[in-house]
Amino acid sequence: MDRPEVVLAAFARNEPMVGVAVIALALNHPEPSVVLPVVAGALESPDREIRRQGVVALAHVARLHRTVDRRCLELLRGCPRGNEADDDLWSFVPHRRLPLWLWRHHLSERLLGWRG
Repeated sequence: MDRPEVVLAAFARNEPMVGVAVIALALNHPEPSVVLPVVAGALESPDREIRRQGVVALAHVARLHRTVDRRCLELLRGCPRGNEADDDLWSFVPHRRLPLWLWRHHLSERLLGWRG
């Protein structure tokens, strides 16, 4: 799956497997600027499973392209911490491009691990 218009059409039809299509798009499309708005659509979904799949897709974009956009970061902030995207963003995107809340999460995690 490397055609964002197909994934957007699946969103419009409320396809039950649209989250899987978003992950496939993240893995196969060469342009993160095209993929990230579709990932944001998954992160905004009222369906919990599609939001979870959006987090996985965002993790793939971070790992493959070493980037993220502001909208996806804002949407990710509302997700529980410790997810795949948190970890891959921290590992693959330059830290100076990441928001303070993600710094806090990872630094506090490291400090707690260091003490114990």
